[in-house]
Amino acid sequence: MTRTQVLVTVDELAAALAGDERPVLLDVRWALGRSDGHDDYLAAHLPGAVYVDLETELAAPPTPQDGRHPLPDLAALEASARRWGVRDDRPVVAYDAVGGMSAARAWWLLRWAGVRDVRLLDGGIAAWTAAGLPVEAGGVTAEGGDVVLVAGHLPTIDADEAAAWRGALLDARAAERYAGEVEPIDPRAGHIPGALSVPTAGNLTADGRFLTDEALRARFDVAGPVAVYCGSGVTAAHEIAALASIGVEAALYPGSWSQWSNDPERPVATGTTRAATPG
Repeated sequence: MTRTQVLVTVDELAAALAGDERPVLLDVRWALGRSDGHDDYLAAHLPGAVYVDLETELAAPPTPQDGRHPLPDLAALEASARRWGVRDDRPVVAYDAVGGMSAARAWWLLRWAGVRDVRLLDGGIAAWTAAGLPVEAGGVTAEGGDVVLVAGHLPTIDADEAAAWRGALLDARAAERYAGEVEPIDPRAGHIPGALSVPTAGNLTADGRFLTDEALRARFDVAGPVAVYCGSGVTAAHEIAALASIGVEAALYPGSWSQWSNDPERPVATGTTRAATPG
């Protein structure tokens, strides 16, 4: 992929919405420990956008064995995508209010399930409103879609593969969680032995837009096959999108740290000796 296949600017999206083939807009506002995404959506969202519930539509129910955000059942994801209005012949744009860190989950899942034209709004709703573009309030019910989803179009790895990974295994969590200094939600603190610390937040500029291609290439100066994990497989998708924008394919470990740390047989490393060069 290239940057234009992963990201869309506010000007490009505004032009597309004014055309005959309007993209399907997905509002994926969510943040760990918060439940007001839907309220924010109802207060103001991009015109025609449908709200996507990350907890119930972009993940299966959590379990210690599978993690906090397991991949959803494919049939359930297809039903949700049709509710959102996703069709085989229409592009999809996902956005949020956190630089794409939650919207990237929708981007990754739809790409993984075979939807080819899915992009993230660079800068999210903040960039849209900063450009003086209109928003609307209230809910939106989309015309039903007809998309047929088929899993496996993006690579994934499981815990055993993460343990034996021969390449760059990137930990997308905050550096202090990687180091084992804090762990606010999962059973054990630390990281998968051999993983490199490349926090997702470093993919973005101060205003929530993705770094330039040059800056991203410098940030992800890694060799060999690449795989990514985070706390529960959500923000790791943002890292995969950033990598995809510079032409680097990366596999997702969906169970991520929430699965790994729940297995007492899995080793845990702490400290920062394996940290990657910060972006």
